Amino acid sequence: MKLVWSPETASKAYIDTVKSGVVPCGTTHRLYAATNAIMRLFHGCELHQGSGVAELISAMAAGWNAKLIVETWSQGGRIPTSIGLAIAARHTGGRHVCVVPDHRSRVAFIDAISSTITSPEIMVGDPEEVMRELDGIDFLVVDSARRDFTRFLCLARLSQRGAVLLCKNAGGGKTASCGFKWRGVLDSRKRVVRTAYLPVGEGIEMAHVAGTGSTSSNKRRWVKHFDQISGEEHVIRTT
Repeated sequence: MKLVWSPETASKAYIDTVKSGVVPCGTTHRLYAATNAIMRLFHGCELHQGSGVAELISAMAAGWNAKLIVETWSQGGRIPTSIGLAIAARHTGGRHVCVVPDHRSRVAFIDAISSTITSPEIMVGDPEEVMRELDGIDFLVVDSARRDFTRFLCLARLSQRGAVLLCKNAGGGKTASCGFKWRGVLDSRKRVVRTAYLPVGEGIEMAHVAGTGSTSSNKRRWVKHFDQISGEEHVIRTT
């Protein structure tokens, strides 16, 4: 199994995020340019730069049919991305979890989002406490403004289908300039198949992690081969 892109679901989430009022009016004409840009991204083409962060991330989470969406947030952070993710979860029928560092941030988050949309599940704690409780993440959004953002990436227990990881507020690629490398913060068992920098908002670093497949497909098998000329039997191990 692997993540499969659905442009129809992405489009619905994009439109609903625009309609929610968290992004400026008059942006629906960018819908197909934005969703198609996500697809073109994985074929080496440029991203459409007119899209906003909230509607783009919402379309991405919904388009990849994310069943466990996790984001990090702290007091003083912006709320539109959270609203976009909540809308995406509604379209995919998935679980949306917001991780905050303390109870003050929890109260601030609830106050900020309650007037706009149903609040997602909120978990309070540091990365080590929280991430062990979240298994099968297929869409993760962290904020590079948080000093512990790399720990969330390292400790994330990703879905067997694979996962899309986003690091927002990357500031024109500042994460790369300060030595940030996806392979440097992810568990060695997580295979990164594509990375990109998205020039939207304050910048987004993005990585697509491959799925692990089913347990049976990962097991090595022994295959017997009979050489009809020599009469010898060969046993070959496949990976």
